[in-house]
Amino acid sequence: MLRKIAAAALGIGLLASPAAAQVELGSGFSATGTVIGTTDYVFRNISQTRSRPAIQGSVELSHEIGLYVGAFASNVTFPNTNARQEVDGIVGYRRTIDSFTFDISGVYYGYPGYTAQPGQYEIAFAEAILKLKYELDPVTFVGTAAWSPDYFGSSGNSVWLEAGIDWKTPVLDAVLSGRIGYQWIDNNARFGAPDYLAYSIYLTVPIRYGFSVGGGFYGTDISQSQCGGLKVCDNRFIAFASWTF
Repeated sequence: MLRKIAAAALGIGLLASPAAAQVELGSGFSATGTVIGTTDYVFRNISQTRSRPAIQGSVELSHEIGLYVGAFASNVTFPNTNARQEVDGIVGYRRTIDSFTFDISGVYYGYPGYTAQPGQYEIAFAEAILKLKYELDPVTFVGTAAWSPDYFGSSGNSVWLEAGIDWKTPVLDAVLSGRIGYQWIDNNARFGAPDYLAYSIYLTVPIRYGFSVGGGFYGTDISQSQCGGLKVCDNRFIAFASWTF
């Protein structure tokens, strides 16, 4: 049974939102937040909601020296479990030098209310993440590396590597983004899916007052039979709307 839920469950959403506006709080502190409505919640291109809509929210408190703390929440639906929400805690350090930005963080992916039944494993886990960004207007190059000592479902060591590009188009300041990544998992049998390739292309269009809309294509090279017979690993189109404050 865990093979069926493991392929569906992982943490923070992939959906892109525009650069966050910040509320200055004084003494070097600032805050920002985002609310997203999406037709599907995917993480590393695997659905967390069994191809159903999700409402998500995130907040971040940062200081001008680069330190920040944040949180993310979303509804989830994992087969054969009572997990219905995800709440993540984030702490990190971000610094920009000229056109280059690096971001080192630790994330704890929590699922309040989840109770492991006989034969199930703990689904909460933690990751260390490094994000790099280089801006060469109108193009931004991005990269992510993530490592967990004990991934979802107690599936052991995992490594995620991703590279991508964002192009700010001359039309409506829309951003066209492409991503390609690869996920390695130590215990594939317990995780419920093989190591896999993930790829996506999506468009984000800012409107005004912090609102944006967008959508795109998200896929993996995992077949349905390799995903426990579920459709959560299938290729899919997703639409989303966000408000940043």
